[in-house]
Amino acid sequence: MIQTKALRKCSWWSICLFRIYSPVPFVASSSTMSSLEEPLGLDKMPNHIDRIHRFSSSACRPRVDDMGMGNCWIEGRTCSSSNSCNEEYAKETFTWKRQTWDICRVDSLNCRTASLGRSHMTSDSVCNSWNLPNRQYSSQCNGKEVLHLKNKVLSGVPSFVKIVEVGPRDGLQNEKNVVPTPVKVELIRRLVSSGLPVVEATSFVSPKWVPQLADAKDVMEAIKDVKGARLPVLTPNMKGFEAAVAAGAKEVAVFASASEAFSKSNINCSIEESLSRYRDVAHAAKKLSVPIRGYVSCVVGCPVEGPVPPSKVAYVAKELYDMGCSEISLGDTIGVGTPGTVIPMLEAVMAVVPVENLAVHFHDTYGQSLSNILASLQMGISTLDSSVAGLGGCPYAKGASGNVATEDVVYMLNGLGVKTNVDLGKLMAAGEFISKQLGRPSGSKAAIALSKIRVDASKI
Repeated sequence: MIQTKALRKCSWWSICLFRIYSPVPFVASSSTMSSLEEPLGLDKMPNHIDRIHRFSSSACRPRVDDMGMGNCWIEGRTCSSSNSCNEEYAKETFTWKRQTWDICRVDSLNCRTASLGRSHMTSDSVCNSWNLPNRQYSSQCNGKEVLHLKNKVLSGVPSFVKIVEVGPRDGLQNEKNVVPTPVKVELIRRLVSSGLPVVEATSFVSPKWVPQLADAKDVMEAIKDVKGARLPVLTPNMKGFEAAVAAGAKEVAVFASASEAFSKSNINCSIEESLSRYRDVAHAAKKLSVPIRGYVSCVVGCPVEGPVPPSKVAYVAKELYDMGCSEISLGDTIGVGTPGTVIPMLEAVMAVVPVENLAVHFHDTYGQSLSNILASLQMGISTLDSSVAGLGGCPYAKGASGNVATEDVVYMLNGLGVKTNVDLGKLMAAGEFISKQLGRPSGSKAAIALSKIRVDASKI
């Protein structure tokens, strides 16, 4: 009983001391502070207050007004949700945390949105992605400021990323109902007009296996006048390649698997048999000066075999590169990858294929696509596959959901200050168009959120 009273008294004194010594935070009068939040300016408090705080239940937990990257307001330390502090990392990385309090004094709104990922802070300025005039609710940021951010996490991210839009082919091939040819053509035109440099148009496969793309020849005829983007098509064998060239295709792609079981279920042959077919296609393409791209599926996991060793992925990727594929796209077909499995795979492939010839292709089954993309960017990958409105899946990979949404990728890259030359507004319009035709909401979280904000703003 005595111990309980002592503890209560100690807790009461801790609260009182906080109220006495804590400066008034610069927040709106209507805001409230939760039990997990702490007052600002702890580094200016007397030492005995610091000691009390270190042993309190909220020790080292940043409040919403603090920095959004998990660092504490006690100088020289960073904090995580587990109350752990790392002084070495803070001193080396977050060289600008001392300036943040001054920034908050000038503009508390900018500071408050920092923890929500809405501001990019550097040692000299704040790049607020939500409150800039005429640019509300956009992740667009000054690339120069972001690139100067002294943060190891962003140091390897390229300044420009090429996006390969696979929605018209990889996205629509998994639809239960056949999408009319005019709708496909209009989708391609809208995607090209958004600034996407590469839009995969269709696939010359057997209508028996993929009936959704049986109109490949008609699609190519309708888009022959489309300028401003490359329009490659998928060709699984020599017959498909010849049909594609006859239809006017200027660029083709082949696809192999890093999983033996998936190769047999997807294209009805072994890995080695598929590579033999593609050597013939690559040889014919070289004669006609037709660029060829190679896809590798199941680079992390297979719906039949389970985990796929990175060495297998590296072997198939090197074979495709050696036969003449100018770009190798590494696909997590069933979306099971995380940065922990994607990075070892990329390391193995990068040991045998130049990084500038690699692309990544992630499905978002487990919601890991953007984290995997960021990890890939940090390793030097500068080409990303994605699908407008998150369309897609694989008809031969049970449980595989759609590709990562192009809108989400562009939104994230804009926030990183990475150039894509893609107009996000026009891209969203293309996503809205095809989603309406398919009779369902867009699979892009960014598109849904931005559209809602746009509707709300129109009511003001």
